[in-house]
Amino acid sequence: MDIFNSMLVSMPIADIASAFWDSTLPGKAIVIVLFLGSAGAWTIMWTKGVQLRFASATTSDFLDAFRSERIPTSMFTKREEYGGTPLNTIYKEGCKALGGELQAHGIDPDDLLLGDMTSEAHRRLSLNQLETLRAVVDRNVAEEALNLENQMGLLATAVSAAPFLGLLGTVWGVMDAFAGMAQSGSAALSAVAPGISGALLTTIVGLLVALPSMIGYNLLSAHIRRISVQMDNFSQEFVSSIQNTYVIEA
Repeated sequence: MDIFNSMLVSMPIADIASAFWDSTLPGKAIVIVLFLGSAGAWTIMWTKGVQLRFASATTSDFLDAFRSERIPTSMFTKREEYGGTPLNTIYKEGCKALGGELQAHGIDPDDLLLGDMTSEAHRRLSLNQLETLRAVVDRNVAEEALNLENQMGLLATAVSAAPFLGLLGTVWGVMDAFAGMAQSGSAALSAVAPGISGALLTTIVGLLVALPSMIGYNLLSAHIRRISVQMDNFSQEFVSSIQNTYVIEA
């Protein structure tokens, strides 16, 4: 029991609370802003982490299903949906663009929903039309990459701004402490120690916000890069499959 009580006494929670109440009004305001920023950063890291984990799992399922089909549009004709993975949107938009290009040759796009489209009658795409299809796919890859990076800028702001905001509070608090010492005419450490303690609190809180945010940002960025590479690889694989299936042989 004595050990437990000594541990409670040695914990810095009480000192942090005292430092908060000893800090100036600007220092309190900065600490509150940092706590709100920390809550926002943790919310972004949690939601984005769940989103990316689900996207990775669904992407693997999507790629397995796509590569198991002989015809690149088979999943589109079967109306198979893989919500959560950006590859699903890229694939659907690519298949719609393919239907539009086939329609230019008098082929009903609804034929994509019928049987085998690999006969010579349907091998009507020219290389120029293939480039048009490639542009559609690339545009959707870029849009999905932007969607994956949504809110990452806010997390990066927390990483970079929190330490400086904490340093601002510390410098401001130290200035106030020394100004108060000058006004009181007392150079005793006991006169300025509470103010300096409250001033240093903002730096501590700023670092406590920035460090987890930096780790989370790096982990999430690596995850986003991995999915972005999968999107680029799939776009090339999809366009190559369309070329082998529908483009007129030179």
